[in-house]
Amino acid sequence: MTEDEIHDAAIALHRAETDRRQCGLLSLLHPGMTLDDAYAVQSAFVALKQAAGARRIGWKIGLTSRAMQQALAIDTPDSGVLLDDMLFDDGATIPTGRFIQPRIEAEIAFITKAPLAGPDVTRADVLAATAHVAPALEILDTRILRADPATGRARIITDTVSDNAANAGIVLGPQRHSVDAFDLRWIGAILRRDGVVEETGLGAGVLDDPVTGILWLVHRLARYGQGIAAGEVLLSGSFIRPVEAPPGSRFHADFGPFGEVRLSF
Repeated sequence: MTEDEIHDAAIALHRAETDRRQCGLLSLLHPGMTLDDAYAVQSAFVALKQAAGARRIGWKIGLTSRAMQQALAIDTPDSGVLLDDMLFDDGATIPTGRFIQPRIEAEIAFITKAPLAGPDVTRADVLAATAHVAPALEILDTRILRADPATGRARIITDTVSDNAANAGIVLGPQRHSVDAFDLRWIGAILRRDGVVEETGLGAGVLDDPVTGILWLVHRLARYGQGIAAGEVLLSGSFIRPVEAPPGSRFHADFGPFGEVRLSF
């Protein structure tokens, strides 16, 4: 993609978010679009939001489960940027019209106390740089249509990456734990919507270990000359499928001894 095409795509995404009206699939408009193009669009989209006053508070990792990767015919996760206007309090009620088509995922969040950057960062480095881990919910939203109405073609990985990895919101539970207080592979969550269990899962669904997800993120950012700063929040990837969040719905994620998170719409 040319610089003008990347800029125009970012404008379209920003307008879609502002107007709460989805734009068309970028993969149809730009059939030769690469992952590098998609991350360039994402960066331009995030830059527009930062120019309007938003501040980066961290990063998210998506598409970590085998089921989601197979559904999109990919073999790698993706990542997006967390901004301060995406952070909601535990127990918050999301106002009507805040999102377009929100969905919910359960995740383990890492909060850093030291920077992480470069291709040589190790698992031990990730653990040493982690101040706390916490239960979290991610709110997904889609500025790009999930499927093209004319052709029926679904979004592909380049659409999702361009759309800031479908990132829209984050809710952290109040609990904070040392990164070595639990075996994160065995941290599970029961996600209820309106009192009904919709999904369950284990941390091992994230690349066999949520720490591996963070390590993947550091190495991906290194390829683009980027890194993680101290004090940032890192969503390590969902270990459940996304659950639709229609108006009036109430969510409770029960992580057992690890904590809990609540959210309403």
